[in-house]
Amino acid sequence: MTKTVLITGTSSGYGRAMAALFLARGWNVLATMRHPDPGAFPATDHLQLLPLDVTDVQSIDAAIADGVARFGAIDVLVNNAGIGLASVVEATPDAIAREIFETNTFGVIATCRAVIPAMRRQGHGVIVNVTSSAAIGPMPLVAVYTASKSAVEGFTESLSYELHPFGIKARLVEPGYAPTTRFTANGGPRMQGLIPAEYGAFAQACFGKMAAYPTPYCTEAEVAEATLAAATEEGRRIRYPAGPDTTLLAGLRWSTSEAHYIDRMRAMFDPSGA
Repeated sequence: MTKTVLITGTSSGYGRAMAALFLARGWNVLATMRHPDPGAFPATDHLQLLPLDVTDVQSIDAAIADGVARFGAIDVLVNNAGIGLASVVEATPDAIAREIFETNTFGVIATCRAVIPAMRRQGHGVIVNVTSSAAIGPMPLVAVYTASKSAVEGFTESLSYELHPFGIKARLVEPGYAPTTRFTANGGPRMQGLIPAEYGAFAQACFGKMAAYPTPYCTEAEVAEATLAAATEEGRRIRYPAGPDTTLLAGLRWSTSEAHYIDRMRAMFDPSGA
């Protein structure tokens, strides 16, 4: 029987690449976005475009109900929708911090809560939550964003143990930075004025170090492949780093002492270049 995946945030970037890959592999795809674009994907009987705003519980419930009505069940949920933020903590208003958490954290919890009962009744399912390399190796100027994604890391691992008795897997895909996506551009307006002049030299040095990162950044295709693996692989694995930059960071984080790791990160982002 053809399996069905519901993916949030498919208007561009990772989400669009995920939807295209699942379709190419013969899945039924519920491609959701806040404002569905009929031209986003080629027409096929295996695709249903649905409106879904992860900050609106009624929108989540309606999309899940419509998806089940169309294809009979949802075998995999991919929580990909997210928004970015680069900012200095002392300059980040509560309203902006809450906006980030509403989508990146509470939106994930809400969609999981909505789909779990159906997966539990059918006796199987996979939930894939997309986080970030920043949740593996926190970096400066993204503390609020990192917090929103780190919360999902802990949530997902805990959820995986909670759902295991019911035949449901909860997994993480951890993308690196992908300059070819619209992620940074989409976050631009909310970032205005959030890096004060006092941090200017430090921020410039940090962004320069990021641009000269010693390994290639990840691509949308690599994130899509990691998501397909997380959705289909057997076994107990929870985390799926995506892209060479994330793989490098994960290896450094988990294979060295905390002191060595912190020294490496401070050296990387020191404005003096040390």
